Amino acid sequence: MRTEQEKTKIQKIADFADKSLLIVDDDNPLRDRLARAMEKKGFKVTQADSVKDGINKAKNTIPAFAVVDLRLGDGNGLEVIKEIQKLKKDSKVVMLTGYGNIPTAVAAVKAGAIDYLPKPADADDVENALLASPELKASPPENPMSADRVKWEHIHRVFELCNGNVSETARRLKMHRRTLQRILSKRSPK
Repeated sequence: MRTEQEKTKIQKIADFADKSLLIVDDDNPLRDRLARAMEKKGFKVTQADSVKDGINKAKNTIPAFAVVDLRLGDGNGLEVIKEIQKLKKDSKVVMLTGYGNIPTAVAAVKAGAIDYLPKPADADDVENALLASPELKASPPENPMSADRVKWEHIHRVFELCNGNVSETARRLKMHRRTLQRILSKRSPK
């Protein structure tokens, strides 16, 4: 829970003249859900599903805010962040990712992102990250993913990147193929 002092450092979208928000994510259901939620909060949302589309939409209408997925079908979301920062230095950009690690978080911040959130991020977390005052230290998430969930997400992401090839995924994760098959057959942990 945030303290009263922290709450006063989070601005409201109504405080901004430019409420434009670009959401770049190739996960269509997640992007649509987040877009609807952010529109209800007062943002003027534009959506893109690729690096190319994200850069084109950013050039057409330079966003004051952006939420960009790290891994997109046609490349890396860092390219979109760099382009937005070239166009408008004071744009507030949040990086989303299915699984995070320190090097990509550092790269996102160096490219101009103000925060880095793991998927699935809810609209409140995204809003808080976008509207937080720069001097406010980010608070820990209310409902962080469990270690088991993070592991499960990572394994499924590698499996997806290996085009569903169990043997290749097991080799890359340095685990036995049967162990991997058991993990893949189970539901995601909470």
